[in-house]
Amino acid sequence: MPDTVTVDLADVRARARAAFVGLAVGDALGAPVEFMTAAEIRAKHRVHREMTGGGWLHLRPGCFTDDTEMSRCIARAVDAAGGFDLRGIADALSAWMRGRPVDVGSTVRKGLRSYILDGQLETPPNEWDAGNGAAMRTLPVALLALGDEALLDRCQVAQAHLTHNHPFSDAACATLGRMAQLAVLGLSMVRLRREADLLVERFPAFRFEPYRGLATGYVVDTLQTVLHHLFTTRSFEDCLVATVNQGGDADTTGAIAGAVAGAYYGLDGIPRRWLRRMDTAALAELERLAVRLVDLSPLARAR
Repeated sequence: MPDTVTVDLADVRARARAAFVGLAVGDALGAPVEFMTAAEIRAKHRVHREMTGGGWLHLRPGCFTDDTEMSRCIARAVDAAGGFDLRGIADALSAWMRGRPVDVGSTVRKGLRSYILDGQLETPPNEWDAGNGAAMRTLPVALLALGDEALLDRCQVAQAHLTHNHPFSDAACATLGRMAQLAVLGLSMVRLRREADLLVERFPAFRFEPYRGLATGYVVDTLQTVLHHLFTTRSFEDCLVATVNQGGDADTTGAIAGAVAGAYYGLDGIPRRWLRRMDTAALAELERLAVRLVDLSPLARAR
């Protein structure tokens, strides 16, 4: 990473914890309005800003979905292996899918079935694999690869290609990984914006100004929604409320925004009333895994 920063490892660990908790909170906040339009959300809630539960999955308040569950699977596999282990990650994700989770995306299901049946660790390139199913699970790799940009790029592509092999998905995973790292390191929103602008320079399809208002599972729409609201709000709560009220794939846009905004604003920025509706044991595990990932990273090991 080109920026020269003075690293306070205690602060990095705290921000990593906030990132993982933020991911789960954003997922749980957005899930009840997933697949609704912005107009439908306004008609039902005016503004959706509480952990209501419900939605098409009939979730309990504070319950998260596949975005957090897959990220947790990857973190657990890395924890068990003491480093990046693609086959261990594939085994963990496959076991999760076999457990009949509340939701599994079709492209994720297809890729994991190929691994289960054929041991395939890389799905072939496919023009239809530009969904957000790999981008939603970038955070654990970003934390593990702190301090080594080449490791970040290599591992993000590897985890993505288990299920999604498309240039847009690859680019989204790389950008989100770098943005999460920058936020965890305590860098400015200006620096995060520079990373987003680099993505748009390389892939103009991701241009998010002017914002088109689309929040589908297409990874381009997902990132446009996350980036627009991340850069036009000034708090974790405002960012998450604005993001999920866009509707569409709201659990995923909420999870991704929550990870980056959580790292940037810290645990104190996450509303207590939201945290009180979450599973405290699950959040404690996510915080423990976040610290473990940081401690396994080249950044921590070099100290």
